[in-house]
Amino acid sequence: MTDVVGAEELGAELGERATLVQFSTAFCQPCRATRRTLAEVAAMVEGVGHVEIDAEERLDLVRALGIVRTPTVLVLDRSGRIVRRAAGQPRRADVIAALGRAV
Repeated sequence: MTDVVGAEELGAELGERATLVQFSTAFCQPCRATRRTLAEVAAMVEGVGHVEIDAEERLDLVRALGIVRTPTVLVLDRSGRIVRRAAGQPRRADVIAALGRAV
């Protein structure tokens, strides 16, 4: 299992300070709420990006990162190092606290 994820693997640029990476599936109800929460936090905190990845389309990355359920959220620091990982729908306060480790 890798602990660093780059823009090439994500298919998107990393945030200037941190990146919230969300693994979702099409029929996952909590994934929709997670998308809204992460987008709100990324908009509130300067330099934080949000990338959503369809787990079914990116099975290679899912396996490499050991993702076992959706939604799973990874918090990456500016260099792409995973500093926090959580499965399930996060609360906004928990996402903000996790970002504190990354920025």
